[in-house]
Amino acid sequence: MAEAVLIDLFGLKLNSQKSYHQTLLKTLNAVQYHHAAKAKFLCIIRCGNIGCERDSDHDNYEVETSNGLSTLFREFETVSNPSMAACLYTIKQKIDEKNLSSIKVIVPMHRKNLMKAFIDQLFTDVYNFEFEDLQVTLRGSLLKQSTEIDKITAQELEEIQNEVETYLRSLPALKGELTIITSPLISDIFIHGFTTRTGGISYIPTLSSFNLFSSSKRRDPKVVVQENLRRLGTAAGFDAKKFYRIKTDHANDVWVMGRKEPESYDGITTNQRGVTIAALGADCIPIVFADPVKKACGVAHSGWKGTLLGVAMATVNAMIAEYGCSLDDIIVVLGPSVGPCCFTLPRDSAAAFHNLDPACVRLFDSPDPYVDIRKATRILLERGGILPQNIQDQKQDLSLCTSCHPEKFFSHVRDGLNFGTQIGFISIRE
Repeated sequence: MAEAVLIDLFGLKLNSQKSYHQTLLKTLNAVQYHHAAKAKFLCIIRCGNIGCERDSDHDNYEVETSNGLSTLFREFETVSNPSMAACLYTIKQKIDEKNLSSIKVIVPMHRKNLMKAFIDQLFTDVYNFEFEDLQVTLRGSLLKQSTEIDKITAQELEEIQNEVETYLRSLPALKGELTIITSPLISDIFIHGFTTRTGGISYIPTLSSFNLFSSSKRRDPKVVVQENLRRLGTAAGFDAKKFYRIKTDHANDVWVMGRKEPESYDGITTNQRGVTIAALGADCIPIVFADPVKKACGVAHSGWKGTLLGVAMATVNAMIAEYGCSLDDIIVVLGPSVGPCCFTLPRDSAAAFHNLDPACVRLFDSPDPYVDIRKATRILLERGGILPQNIQDQKQDLSLCTSCHPEKFFSHVRDGLNFGTQIGFISIRE
């Protein structure tokens, strides 16, 4: 049984004939009868299509004041907006507030593919949609049982994408201004930084507001993450269309940009100007590498497994092998991550950190000792030959624990599976 029922009344322009009103009344009564008892959200969509075709004021007045309809409409929530993107995004917010995922869309058959195209843009696989033909359709047909489904052309799909993107660009930033943390160690020939959770448009509590990763398991669609990224590119000064994230595997593989891209990797290196590379983080450490002499850079995602597997030095070694970098010239900056105050591992797993250096583990004799992945990363970098003064893992907001600071950072440890993601990024200025 659907938790939410959406009724698409776009284009339904009723004239003054009583029979038209009675038909709509009958249709809505049937929907209300079958779904009101179990559905937690009943909604009527009143909006224009891509071209913003709107009902006239006269048509709206007739529909909403006709006998019986006015009373019945109060049983539904009505969302009306000049654009379908705005309507569906508003509806999505209401659905997410109620934590619903099973949705029935009652839509004229000829608009089914159009509706699906908008839904594909604005929703993820978290939601389950089913569609039902709406019997009442356009002016001139009382009960038009249309069996024809209009196909979406490439041009129409592009117009839908543009409408969605334009609407999202109009939304205000949430939770404050966009904030980028930078390091004084990195030369100005690079654009770099670490994001926080403020200044984006993501509204799900654990993803709000500057979430920078979308997956089928989260409610943030790719278009929202892409809008957050566009805003970051504008603020930082890089081209969001030339942006590459790591494909996390919690291991130590590194993609040298220009070579064949692996299926998964936790490090990237490049010497290409104008290309921005990024490491994800939501407790794991996003690490940024820069060599101002050879003008090369890198990023790495270092969780506890990647730390032990040496992903940081694997990225350094890739820069040395590919670009001729020197250990003495490479700067390494560790972005915000979970601290030893909040991160624990089972004793068997913590033992590897204790073997690396006892200072990396607190309460080692307990079943779940506290582990300092930042200290372990520095130790491994220094042992690998990176100069201690060329590593920044403290000072500013870089050393704040992501789990302890919900106002600044996302955290898997704190927020559970539906956590948001911040990044560390770097590029070589063009």
